Amino acid sequence: MTILFIRYKKSKNILEGGEQCSQKNYNVLSQLVGEENVTTYYIHDENRKKTIVDYFKGALYFPFNYYFGLTPKRVKEIVGLAQSYDVVFIDRSVFGIIAKKLKAANYKGRIISFFHNVEVPYFEAKLGNKLGKGVVLRCIDHNDRYACQYSDKTITLNSRDDDELYARYGKRADVMIPIAFKDNYIKGQYTSEYTSPQPLCLFLGTYFPPNNEGIVWFVKNVLPKVNIKMKVVGKGMSRLKAEEPALKDIEVISDAPDLLPHFEEADIMILPIFKGSGMKVKTCESLMYGKNIIATDEAFMGYEVDYDKVGGKCNTAEEFISRIQDFEQHPRPRFNAYSRQMFLEKYSEEAVVEKFRQVLEG
Repeated sequence: MTILFIRYKKSKNILEGGEQCSQKNYNVLSQLVGEENVTTYYIHDENRKKTIVDYFKGALYFPFNYYFGLTPKRVKEIVGLAQSYDVVFIDRSVFGIIAKKLKAANYKGRIISFFHNVEVPYFEAKLGNKLGKGVVLRCIDHNDRYACQYSDKTITLNSRDDDELYARYGKRADVMIPIAFKDNYIKGQYTSEYTSPQPLCLFLGTYFPPNNEGIVWFVKNVLPKVNIKMKVVGKGMSRLKAEEPALKDIEVISDAPDLLPHFEEADIMILPIFKGSGMKVKTCESLMYGKNIIATDEAFMGYEVDYDKVGGKCNTAEEFISRIQDFEQHPRPRFNAYSRQMFLEKYSEEAVVEKFRQVLEG
């Protein structure tokens, strides 16, 4: 079996959350059919600097349902390439127009579309009040619909997205496959230390409205009432520190090339996320590193774990304060063996291989 893997972008250094999920999809497909049988087509290449013309073209094609980076010419090229492959795996539903054009060209192989989110709610949060939001959302909505209508198989991350897909487009996903990671944490790195009476709390997330709103809310409403050290790590987060006076005394690190040292030193992962779609990659990553996690319903969405054993589920300032104070008064292992166990059983690449096999063979 040969697969043409349509991917959003070739990153030059740090993979963002969505691209980490894309990498997992690529890894699992390569494991199933052999890496030599998977060809990647990148819509964007970050190694090539975008020009003004690129941005203009991107804006120009939005009204015609070509998401940023796609053009009729590129889609025609993809349709031509696809004739030599058994499967076209479209890694983001924002490229649903590719599925539509493949069907129109009588492509004989199988089309699989992977929904990282149901994209309209995600982009509504991402775009805020930006100019041209309506045009972009219309494009996104049409592409999600195309992915549902013209794909032979569709994949969502969880039941929340499956329900949203059905409510919007009248079709459920063929299979739900949760966020998963390649296991990059070796046993020799596990720590036997206990959490500090003044625990170091780490927030991990890129500069993005729900992340920004969550950490600012936490700093204003929870931080003054607990005895902790706070650190924020994420792509572009130095921009938030410059914009938000509440973060002036918080340690903020942008574009960290290696997250392991930050995970290792943290006593608790703090994930106060209140809006979103899909599943939060940062939660999966925290499970992989065996961390204590205190998070909201949104940050735990799609994860089947015992919240108390992981650390705690909190949705109000009072709940966060109470749970953190319990850590202050009752130190516990910094390496949470239960979190690590849940990752290995449910959210590692090995745990989802069979579901991907069923999609390819079913």
